Amino acid sequence: MYLNSHLKRYALCIFLLLFLSLVYLPSLHGSQQQTSILTETGESRIADIAEQTINGVVNISSTKVTQTNQQQFMHPFFNDPFFRDFFGHRFYGIPREKRERSLGSGVIVSGDGLVLTNSHVVENAEEIVVTLADKREFEASIVGTDPKSDLAVIRLKGDLSDLDPVPIGNSSKLRLGDIVLAIGNPFGLEHTVTMGIVSAKGRANVGITDYEDFIQTDAAINPGNSGGALLNLKGELIGINTAILSRSGGYQGIGFAIPSNMAKAIMESLVKYGKVVRGWLGVSTQDLDQDLAEAMGLSDTNGVLITDISENSPAAQAGIQRGDVILKVNGDEMTSTGRLRNTIAALGAGSNVEIAIAREDVEKIFKVTLDKLPDDFGGQTTLDKSEGVLGGLTVSPLSDLVREKFEIKQEIKSGLVITKVEPESPAAQIGLVPGDLILEINRQEVKTPEEFAEQYRKSEGTILLLINRKGNNYFVTLKN
Repeated sequence: MYLNSHLKRYALCIFLLLFLSLVYLPSLHGSQQQTSILTETGESRIADIAEQTINGVVNISSTKVTQTNQQQFMHPFFNDPFFRDFFGHRFYGIPREKRERSLGSGVIVSGDGLVLTNSHVVENAEEIVVTLADKREFEASIVGTDPKSDLAVIRLKGDLSDLDPVPIGNSSKLRLGDIVLAIGNPFGLEHTVTMGIVSAKGRANVGITDYEDFIQTDAAINPGNSGGALLNLKGELIGINTAILSRSGGYQGIGFAIPSNMAKAIMESLVKYGKVVRGWLGVSTQDLDQDLAEAMGLSDTNGVLITDISENSPAAQAGIQRGDVILKVNGDEMTSTGRLRNTIAALGAGSNVEIAIAREDVEKIFKVTLDKLPDDFGGQTTLDKSEGVLGGLTVSPLSDLVREKFEIKQEIKSGLVITKVEPESPAAQIGLVPGDLILEINRQEVKTPEEFAEQYRKSEGTILLLINRKGNNYFVTLKN
């Protein structure tokens, strides 16, 4: 009896061992497999990517010369009339040259020396020196810049043999959580590699540039990383590092990169035309919320609502109407006004596009040929650079076209839009930017560009402006 009981226990133990082996061994094997995959695409793979791409990411040092007035740097002591007479009036107010240097990063994208970088790294530069990781130095010239997207293309000069261009990947294939590497020159520390993930995609309302579709990442990006590479684990360029969100000026876990698909299209336009020829549909739009969708008789909040259509625009000619909701462009879902604006702009003038629209909750397809985004708004007035504190400013009436280009809300009914600010002009130096609205000058409402110019030119002493920027009003005092 004891023997039979012992045998039963022994048999039960064998059965349990067999059961456990059947249940746990496959999972253990899978765990080992997963570990080997992580090893392959983890540390060793990241090191491989860094080694094979590091020479394709460059350090850019640019120099530009600006004119400054000697008087503004003088001690008030020298404003005494005695010293003015002693030294002579020519000593005062003499324009002096000031050399400004900036450091940034760039990415070699072709064997013939094309480099992608940020516009603010090289804009108005007179000298550009590019340094590779192997310490080779090249002079470079600007092919074209696009401040609206903060992208620029420069070309290396000299012996271009043995360059290591970084292949451009497809940024539309990125997924949230994908591992990415950032390579650049933060704080002048050359060719620094950091790692993170894709935190978000399609950030279009950050307020950094006019045209935004940023990849957000937590890979460490710091001052000096601008223009550097954001890479996937295939070693492909999927973004140009551009900006950080920071209260301290340093890394705080939120960085932004221009997606490679957007950068590639802009680069090709800059190389071909020397400028970016953006597409234009001719519609004003706004994002949908639940209340608006219900009021419009829509079943959901998908898409972008058309609030107005410019006369004789591509949209008008195709039969698109106010109140239509744009759902897709060439099959890509339009989730926000920013996404629509970037998509249309990137497709370019002359492109034939297919637009899916919901009209009274019925989907319709329209084929549209995009036009060129107009530069001339009509009826505009420009103040010459020499015309005092607002010199270099161009203002235009608040038309549908201006509303569309600068995304001005329909609630704003009056004012003049600043459509252009000349670089290095007095207006630029006080911080005015295209898209700002001038509502009043010296407490007088301005209705036409001519009226604004007349009131400004007869103003003496202090000028009081009421400015609207992104929906907020500000009073600004200026000394003319």
